[in-house]
Amino acid sequence: MIRIDTQLTESLVRDARSSVRRRKNHNFHTVMTDPLQRMLHALEPGTYVRPHKHENPDKREAFVILRGRVAAVEYTPEGEIAGHIVLDPSTGNFGVEFAARIWHSLIALESGSVLYEVKDGPWDPIDDKNFATWAPKEGEEGCGAFLEKILSKLGLITGP
Repeated sequence: MIRIDTQLTESLVRDARSSVRRRKNHNFHTVMTDPLQRMLHALEPGTYVRPHKHENPDKREAFVILRGRVAAVEYTPEGEIAGHIVLDPSTGNFGVEFAARIWHSLIALESGSVLYEVKDGPWDPIDDKNFATWAPKEGEEGCGAFLEKILSKLGLITGP
């Protein structure tokens, strides 16, 4: 039996808060070749999840919020916002599923946010994600400005 409890989520949140990337995951699948990838993600505000899609091989990806608030954003191929949902258990917005070939990203809105993810496997770092060329690479200058621009367009922050 795999338990998902406060002890596990608190440990993950602590690790995310001390991580340079401001996030931490915990895999439940024991091998990367597992056809069903299952994991937890602790996300802190400021972490940058570069917009991406899962294509060739095509993979679906679903997220369920356990605690906190996270914006799940879908984009057009040109990088415009196609839709979004603020995952927040207190509002009844519990999850989202992205189809294969759909550009998407996650933006942490509250410290201590934790998501449960289910994604088609297997995982291979060579072809797992296709990253959007219209968004900065993780670690590049401009990641913070990109997040602020998206949040502003969604009305989740005010600013330039």
